Amino acid sequence: GGLALTMFGGSTNVDKDSPAAFGQLFAGSDEIIPYFQQLAERVHRHGAYTMVQLTHMGRRTIWDAENWLPTVAPSMVREPAHRSFPKTLEHADIKRIVRAFGQAARRAKEGGLDGVEIIAYGHLVDQFWTPLVNQRTDEYGGSIDNRMRFSREVFEEVRSQVGDDFIVGIRMSGNENREGGLTQEDCTYIATTLAASGVIDFVNIIKGFIASDEAISHVIPGFGTPLGPHIPLAAAIKEAVNLPVFHAARINDLATARHAINEGLLDMVGMTRAHMADPYIVKKLERGEEDRIRLCVGASYCLNRLYTGADALCIQNPATGREETMPHVIERSEGLKKKVVIVGAGVAGLEAARVSAERGHEVVLFEAMHEPGGQVQLLARANERRQEMIGIVDWLVSEIGHLGVDLRLNTYADAATITAEDPDIVVIATGGFPNTSFLDKGEELVTTIWDVIAGNSTPIGSVLLFDDHGSEHALSCAERLATNPDVQLELVTPDRLVGHEVIGTAYPSYLKTFYENNVTMTPNLRLVSVTQHPDGFAATLHNEYTDDLTERIVDAVIIEHGTLPLDDVYFDLKDGSTNLGEIDIDALIDGRPQDLLANPDGTFQLFRIGDAVSGRNIHAAMYDALRLAKEF
Repeated sequence: GGLALTMFGGSTNVDKDSPAAFGQLFAGSDEIIPYFQQLAERVHRHGAYTMVQLTHMGRRTIWDAENWLPTVAPSMVREPAHRSFPKTLEHADIKRIVRAFGQAARRAKEGGLDGVEIIAYGHLVDQFWTPLVNQRTDEYGGSIDNRMRFSREVFEEVRSQVGDDFIVGIRMSGNENREGGLTQEDCTYIATTLAASGVIDFVNIIKGFIASDEAISHVIPGFGTPLGPHIPLAAAIKEAVNLPVFHAARINDLATARHAINEGLLDMVGMTRAHMADPYIVKKLERGEEDRIRLCVGASYCLNRLYTGADALCIQNPATGREETMPHVIERSEGLKKKVVIVGAGVAGLEAARVSAERGHEVVLFEAMHEPGGQVQLLARANERRQEMIGIVDWLVSEIGHLGVDLRLNTYADAATITAEDPDIVVIATGGFPNTSFLDKGEELVTTIWDVIAGNSTPIGSVLLFDDHGSEHALSCAERLATNPDVQLELVTPDRLVGHEVIGTAYPSYLKTFYENNVTMTPNLRLVSVTQHPDGFAATLHNEYTDDLTERIVDAVIIEHGTLPLDDVYFDLKDGSTNLGEIDIDALIDGRPQDLLANPDGTFQLFRIGDAVSGRNIHAAMYDALRLAKEF
């Protein structure tokens, strides 16, 4: 893709009492060296450099994993995010961990890597620095120089193991931005002191404190925040430190990166999430195709999955993280050119159209609405913070334009319309419609979140929003309502907390809005019925733990219970298809073409994808499309 340097490990643990909380690597054994060597060779063959991030997590991990050792910290101060109560490090522990850093760096060098970056912020090195954690009274606590003692010992040990011809850097906060924590002046002193000692070659600056979910949401900003919000801080550190300064935090586009470099604000720009969205950023720039770069929209789907221990996937690029099975670059088919008709121009249909066209096929894409995008088009309008999500649709629409897809808007495609195109393949990507059928009574009296987001309904007064989905859909609608001074909102869920599936860096912004606007958040109640009442509507709620029924009298009831497939046209077409609509699941998973022949009299293959199958999310819809259409 053209990258100069790739930093991996994210971050790699150096000792056994630093277990992986996010699925990290372990460099506490020589067993890692051959794997480093393999990776280094693969990266170097493309002319790039590669470095590993090394760390000891200290208190920022869990104890009930891997070796079941207690977490450790300079003092017994619990981290809210990871919740363990750490052991206070004894001198023998400190010496052991210092040696472990040196040995891990040695393994990186013997593994053929080009350098190491020691992760400080929020991890053990920083836990010694910050007064918020370090309450020691010995030579490792008290003054800032004493609190730096551990980090000096770590870097001296690392240098003793790797020598002066190996790159060693540090990633650290330039300002914890927390009362009682490290100030910008403190962090500048730390950076300049380390630089003057000659033990480091570069400084990588972030901003903030990551001990809680609310705090880390500012350190790793998502949609709704300005691009490059922490560049000024990194630039200020750069003025004081006579070393190259790196920075990575929501630098999503080349314009921001170009500005930071051209103005001398940074020496190197990190664009992690940007390259997850499009690994070919540099190549496209070199080819003069900057307008074809798929921009990161800051959804933080990648980060939020890491918080659950899952793999880091991109919300809009289903090939990222699946490079062994899913292509980033779609190759043209060596077979006959086919006519592919796709119904529905949401993200599933758009991706199916893009991939089919890249394969060299003739593609017709029907969309009943006046604009493409489906649910994403609506979500981007939910509130100001979500507007950036439309970038997913914009890129897909631009690409199918480049590829010559015949996009027909304002066109309702029934079975006759589709078969009149004489297709070889039909893909149904019609999405879903809000599910209100779960209520015992009053389905006709409720409003859905989609009605509110689309602007078809503007409830005021007392509003009950019932969310039985737990995703950002309902929270986005609630955020929109919460900021309306004419609405008194209660957000009700049968789960044990609101936004049950919204985790990581995503949910703090919603909760902040809810608390600031006095939203009532009520867990453990399920909406069972709605009836008319002289003062509005009576909503009956059931507590599954006590079996009690509770009633709310409100002006409006809004619900979110997922979607039901909009699949009538699929069933209308089944009998005329060669496969009767069946997908060979094994072939889909294995990456083979769909060759099922269930109806020799059929004239086309028929498939359905995305929410037209079942309600899931943006990533699932686009993954459906990619892994199916790449075999057409």
